Amino acid sequence: MHSRRLDNVIIDMRPVENIEEVRLINDNRGIGVVEIVLILVVLVALVIIFKDKIIEIINKAFESITSGTDSL
Repeated sequence: MHSRRLDNVIIDMRPVENIEEVRLINDNRGIGVVEIVLILVVLVALVIIFKDKIIEIINKAFESITSGTDSL
């Protein structure tokens, strides 16, 4: 099979037997889903890595809110 790539389009030199093959090659609908899944994986990893720091920041914020409401 002789193929070459040109600007995100795969050009296949073999004869096309089925028009559905051409549609599947040029179908980019799944790309957005993959990007969203990768972003979610990175966000979850960051939350897991910095879980202790995030909890510490939230606790400090609630402490300052609580101490601020005591003076009112």
